[in-house]
Amino acid sequence: QVQLVESGGGLVQAGGSLRLSCAASGRIFRLNAMGWYRQAPGKQRELVAAITSGGSLNYADSVKGRFTISRDNAKNTVYLQMNSLKPEDTAVYYCNVRIRHYFSDPDDHVYWGQGTQVTVSS
Repeated sequence: QVQLVESGGGLVQAGGSLRLSCAASGRIFRLNAMGWYRQAPGKQRELVAAITSGGSLNYADSVKGRFTISRDNAKNTVYLQMNSLKPEDTAVYYCNVRIRHYFSDPDDHVYWGQGTQVTVSS
């Protein structure tokens, strides 16, 4: 009922910047928390950053001061601005959104994006 389209990944040198976007479309009554996760080869998926509908932010310690998460509620889109990228930031990045399809939904529905590769060369 909801589609997520991610964009913005790519190859960048260490110290560079990238901006990821994730746009949600479909049956959306309320878009609650939105976030970004990443998974490097051989590692578990981990939370990078999250933003609630009220604007509260949460960042992994490893990205604090370098990454900024934001959202545009009019466009149902979440962004991740990544600055001062390091080789250890290399991973597939996934957006995650929690959505109510209808007013009567008792809980959020959770959706994942298809993933976008971020590669940082040293």
